Amino acid sequence: MTIFAYSYSDPLLGDEPVPWGEEVDRHYSDLGQRHQFQALLTDLATDCPDYLLLRRLDELGDNLAEIGDRLQHLENFALQVIATEPPYQTGITLDKADLGQLFRTMGDRLRQQKIQRGHAKNRRQCLPPPGRAPYGYKRGQDRYLIDRSTAPVVKDFCEHFLLFGSLRGAVRHLEQRFGKKIAVSTGRNWLTNPVYRGHLHYCDGKTMLKTHAAILNPGEAAQIDRLLRRNRSLAPRSASAPRCLAGLVQCQNCGSALTIARVTRRHQAQEYLYLRPLTCPQTPKCRAIAYDQVFQATIQKICQDLPNLTQQSQGPAPREQQAQLQAEVQQKEALIAALPTLAAQGIFDPDTAAQRRYTLHNEIAQLQAQLNQLPPANLQAIATTLSLESFWYDLSEVERRFYLREFLAQIQIQRTGSQEWQIQLNFNFSTSFRYTES
Repeated sequence: MTIFAYSYSDPLLGDEPVPWGEEVDRHYSDLGQRHQFQALLTDLATDCPDYLLLRRLDELGDNLAEIGDRLQHLENFALQVIATEPPYQTGITLDKADLGQLFRTMGDRLRQQKIQRGHAKNRRQCLPPPGRAPYGYKRGQDRYLIDRSTAPVVKDFCEHFLLFGSLRGAVRHLEQRFGKKIAVSTGRNWLTNPVYRGHLHYCDGKTMLKTHAAILNPGEAAQIDRLLRRNRSLAPRSASAPRCLAGLVQCQNCGSALTIARVTRRHQAQEYLYLRPLTCPQTPKCRAIAYDQVFQATIQKICQDLPNLTQQSQGPAPREQQAQLQAEVQQKEALIAALPTLAAQGIFDPDTAAQRRYTLHNEIAQLQAQLNQLPPANLQAIATTLSLESFWYDLSEVERRFYLREFLAQIQIQRTGSQEWQIQLNFNFSTSFRYTES
């Protein structure tokens, strides 16, 4: 028994060649063109097998007429055609009585593939995906254009989130100021959608950079990503709490998070702030600690250790990694610049050159994302400024909250006595340090 197999892959649709099993005596595979199918027909005239395996009948042609003619041509030989994938799979062979239904199914599939090919060609040219433009944009001829009537709404929403760090608060602000009601999930999509950063992200997972005017600049986009990443570890109400230590302090003895308690005296305007455990299982319960003492101890320790800590993180390894990534980006940009020359010389055909350009743009986007995750180049200068105690006391509570959450993952209180305690700072980018205050 002799078995031949034929498969066709469309590069626009991302089809992969089929690895047939060892029972197949001869395999013919086409990519984009059907030259191997013509070779198959030539070989069938002299060496006809018992069976011919196909994945799907629509691999025989681009339309129903071609498929019907080629299927009839194959049946003129003394062989059996077997399709292995649904809905064409029949178990052993194709029954002519079922061809009508199969051809209707193939017609639907061919129309779908034609639409997908059109979308794939648009992606190669970095054109916007089909459908309505995102809120804040309108469709142009070949790119998204900023809608001057709605883009300020998105911009104000993002700026409010950058200022207060609260997603739900930004949603409420949008309704109060503009009368625009959106869901929290919609607001999160605005903050993370590459479209508002000037990029296009397609359904195949690839991202094209700088395809249209951006509403958010790269600095704002990176800051939004950091805020969202930090807020995942915080309670929802702590994200926009008025005090800068909210959501950061934890009691190491009982494992409870410390909340800020506000105490006032009758007929007096002065208030006192304390940090007390939310759910302390110990008896007696852990005592409350004055908020100002913990804040002052935290600032002193940050000013003492942050410069040395940033020097360690700014060592040669991150710099070498940054230089290596930048070199790779420049190399790929040089390849993109050389594609028109290669196409003019006939080395690449237009479709291959467009596909290569599309792939290189996506690889550059991935490298750029890795660069954005590295420590900033001016981290040492920032640490020098933050190491001044006067700097912290000149900030507002919102600004203190931003910087503390930028560098601190957690502040842990370890009690060594009824009135004595130690503070341990867990930084976001290095090991923890300990400060003792009694």
